[in-house]
Amino acid sequence: MSFKWCKAKAIVSGGASGLGRSVAESVVAAGGQVVLLDCDVKAGEATVKELGSQAYFMAVDVTDAAALLCVVEQANKQLGSVDLAVCCAGIAPSARLLGRDGLHEAELFLRVLAVNLAGTFNLARAVAAVMKNNQSDEQGARGVIVMTSSIAADDGQIGQAAYAASKGGVASMTLPLARELSRIGVRVMCIAPGLFDTPMSQSFSEQLRENLAQQVPFPQRLGLPEEYAHLVKSIYENGYLNGEIIRLDGALRMPVK
Repeated sequence: MSFKWCKAKAIVSGGASGLGRSVAESVVAAGGQVVLLDCDVKAGEATVKELGSQAYFMAVDVTDAAALLCVVEQANKQLGSVDLAVCCAGIAPSARLLGRDGLHEAELFLRVLAVNLAGTFNLARAVAAVMKNNQSDEQGARGVIVMTSSIAADDGQIGQAAYAASKGGVASMTLPLARELSRIGVRVMCIAPGLFDTPMSQSFSEQLRENLAQQVPFPQRLGLPEEYAHLVKSIYENGYLNGEIIRLDGALRMPVK
C-alpha cells in the first residue's frame, strides 16, 4: 500500500506563497489536511482563510530550531499525525564576491545558509521526531520528507555563490537522511526546480521574464507551481522513490550569468 494524496497530513514550510502554497492547495483540493509554516503572518493567515477548514497556519522562522520543534509537535497534535513534510522556505539574494559596491557580505552568506540549508535540516529533524511514532503500513512506511534544492546546485551562476552553496547542501543531505531514516520507514526525496513562475519571478519585468523563458529548451516557459506540487504528489504516492534528487527544469542548464 502506498500513501494516498487524498489522505495526506502535511506540513509545508514557506507555505504562504509560491511553491509551498501550491503544494498546500493541492493537498486540500484532494481532501487532505495541511499546516502551513511561514514567518509572514499576514500572508499565512490569508492563505488558510482561502484554503478553508482543512488548512492551518503556524508562524515560525525555520532558522529557529527550538521553536520549529515546538511548532511541529503542535501541528502533529492538530492533524493527529504528520506523514508528509515539504521544505519550501528559502531566500535567493544575489551578490558577487567582488561586487561594484564592495565585497560580498559574510553575514549575507551565513543568512542564506541559515534559511535554505539549516532551515531545511531543522524541519527534517523536527518531523522525523514525530513521524517515527506514526503507525506504519504493511511495508513499514511512516512518512515522506520532500526537500527543495535548485538547479543552481549544479549550474550556479555568477552572483549565486551563497544560494548555490545552500542548495547544494540540501541536495547533499538527501541520501544520508534517506539512508538513516529508512530504519523508521521515512523516505527522503529532493526536488531541484529550475525557473518557476513564483512571486520572486513575478517581480521581474515582463522583458526579463520572457528572456528567462526563452532559455528553457521545452516547454519554453517558466515552470508552474502546480507542476512542482504534482511532483510532490507523485513522490508521496510512489513508495519506491527514495534518496534521489529530481530536476524539474524543462531541460534547462543555466548559463554563466
